[in-house]
Amino acid sequence: MEGRFVWRTACAAIAALALSVAISSLAQEQPPRARGGGPGGFGGVREKPQLVKQFDKDGDKRLNLEERKAAREWLAKERAEGRGMRGPGMRGRGPSQPPPPAGPKLSPAEVKNFPDAPLYDELTLRTLFLEFESPDWEKELADFYHTDVEVPAKMTIDGKSLSEVGVHFRGASSFFTVGPGYKRSLSVSLNFVNKNQRLHGYRSLDLLNAHIDPTFLRSALYNYVARQYLPAPQANYMRVVINGESWGVYINSQEFNKEFIADWFDSAKGARWKVPGSPRARGGLGYLGEDAAEYKRIYEIKSKDDPKAWTDLIRLCRVLNQTPPDKLEEALTPLLEIDGALKFLALENAFINNDGYWIRTSDYSIYEDEKGRFHIFPHDANETFREPEGPGWGGAGQVKGVELDPLTGSNEAGKPLLSKLLAVPSLRARYLGYLRTIAQDSLDWAKLGPVAERWQALIADDVKADTHKLYSFASFKQGVNDDTVIEGGFGAGRTIGIKNFVQERRAYLLNHPEVKQATAMKVNPPTKAALSSKKKQSKK
Repeated sequence: MEGRFVWRTACAAIAALALSVAISSLAQEQPPRARGGGPGGFGGVREKPQLVKQFDKDGDKRLNLEERKAAREWLAKERAEGRGMRGPGMRGRGPSQPPPPAGPKLSPAEVKNFPDAPLYDELTLRTLFLEFESPDWEKELADFYHTDVEVPAKMTIDGKSLSEVGVHFRGASSFFTVGPGYKRSLSVSLNFVNKNQRLHGYRSLDLLNAHIDPTFLRSALYNYVARQYLPAPQANYMRVVINGESWGVYINSQEFNKEFIADWFDSAKGARWKVPGSPRARGGLGYLGEDAAEYKRIYEIKSKDDPKAWTDLIRLCRVLNQTPPDKLEEALTPLLEIDGALKFLALENAFINNDGYWIRTSDYSIYEDEKGRFHIFPHDANETFREPEGPGWGGAGQVKGVELDPLTGSNEAGKPLLSKLLAVPSLRARYLGYLRTIAQDSLDWAKLGPVAERWQALIADDVKADTHKLYSFASFKQGVNDDTVIEGGFGAGRTIGIKNFVQERRAYLLNHPEVKQATAMKVNPPTKAALSSKKKQSKK
């Protein structure tokens, strides 16, 4: 383990330097109008250039082929004159690695259909067919990355053709470190043209490329565990075929939208925020005064931009940061689902989410229900089941292997959801109790191993045949039980195997003095509320 720690520390330092350079470069490459009010991109909410309104000549609120051609020409000119990002492949794989060979040809008649299976059934591998009108669809999607333009495509799934859908590339480092021809994450809007179009009750698909995870397991496995404690995204796998060519398996991860809220609550109403990735660690629910503009630079509202929603979020931050510890639980109870927040923090620490709150207070979701109570949910999980990245990020310091202290960040003013809650003795005890429960019941390879084995068996043939995957098939197989090497791109280096992580992390937590003395908390898994599977099936 000592050798692995030294290797990971060196690679983490290189990754930190690379990310720092990327952040600086991205900031310099953004035209002033694309930066919004915040640090931009990695440091907060970055405003998307609004091209639809500018180039929509026929007034249908989307761009046809000719309109997109004009928009692309304009973007190319802007970038050539230094007023925009240089586009895809500027780092990571990029042009230094030649595009891979084409994937296998596949048609709807050659695949099995699953019309009656729920969209996120864990052992169903559907095939999604997308047909773009332009053969340079990949370049077009890359040109419109992080704009408001969606590229139309014909979609076929389970033997059924749907009305035109909208597609765009998504992600941050999972996009800009992946060059042309390799798997990039996709978002698909089913209601792009037909506002009522749904697939098993859902209006959108987020298809993830398993960035820095050769096993394809980490996101799905983390959310599988998280759903046993609090509302978390559903996830399974989906085969994607584009213009007749297989692009292999993607992780089909549920989007944080109205359907997600309706799955878990009695109503889909309320306010929703995403806290974008931010190494500058500003998304921790700190109190920034009463001006909503300060918060809009950091928190991306996903529901209607209602002034009252911002007023409520500011109130939560004010109470969290300015209430004395002996009065905090009473003051917060009407405003925050405290138990859920403690579970969220415990899960993030137990599984060492290197994109999570404990390290950089970002990449999570916030929901305010109709009664004005806030809930915290996990969002980005591909960097879980790993040793702490750093060194020194988020106050982690020089940690060894998986030995991230359960109380990391609990004394940091910039992480008030953690530091303020854990300053209350009763809440600290509950947090440590949840960590003990998670370590005992969920960090158990006897339980997780069979799940990992079933999922990999489901997708192994497709991963092996996939010419567009980011990492080798050998790493896909090896990375479950053994340490493996991530080849090339952002995150390159030796990575701990999932089994090794689970066993080592469990042993460390159960032997940690404070966790060992904590009383394990009884956990009743949350139940889905408003939309049952039957109701979803009826809305196909």
